[in-house]
Amino acid sequence: MTSKNLVLAALFAALIVVLSLMPPIPLPGIPVPVTLQTLGVMLAGVMLGPWRGAAACLLYLALAAIGLPVLPGGRGGLGVFAGPTGGFLVGMLLGVIVAGLVARALVRGGMWRALGAYVLACLLGGIAAVYAIGVPWLAAVTQMGLGKAAMAMVVFLPGDLAKAAVASWVAWRVERVWPMLRR
Repeated sequence: MTSKNLVLAALFAALIVVLSLMPPIPLPGIPVPVTLQTLGVMLAGVMLGPWRGAAACLLYLALAAIGLPVLPGGRGGLGVFAGPTGGFLVGMLLGVIVAGLVARALVRGGMWRALGAYVLACLLGGIAAVYAIGVPWLAAVTQMGLGKAAMAMVVFLPGDLAKAAVASWVAWRVERVWPMLRR
C-alpha cells in the first residue's frame, strides 16, 4: 500500500470515528441506536474503492477492538463485538467492500449515471450488506427471532436511506473536483 493509500485510509477511519461519536439516538425497545457511522462506511466505500475503504474500516474496527472509545456512545473493546450491535460492526467491513465494488463497476459514463451508481452502491453496501450480517447477529444475541429482528430494523430504513443519499451526493460532488481520489 502506497503512502497516499495509507493516508487516505487513515483519513477515512478518522472520519468514521468522528461520525460515530455524534450522539447516538436510542430507540425504545431496540438495543441498537441510530448512529452516523454507516455514513462514513458508505463514503469510504464509494470514494476510496473496496480495498482502501476496507483498510479504513479495518483500522476503525481495530481501534474499537483494542478498547479505544471510538464507537457510538464512547464505547470500545472486544465485548461490544459480542453484543447486539456486533454484527452491524462486522457487517460494515462487508458493506464497505460491496459499496466500493459496485461503485467501481458502475461509475462510468455521464455525471448523472455516476450519481445513480453511487446511490445503488450505498444502498447495496451501506444498507443491504450491513443488515445481512447485523440482523441475524442481533436475532442470535437477543434471542428475539430473525423475523422480529428484521422488523425491528424497519425503523432504521428512513435514516439509512437519507445517509445513502448524502453519501452518494458527497461522493459525486467530490469526484467532480478531485477525480484522482478514485485512482
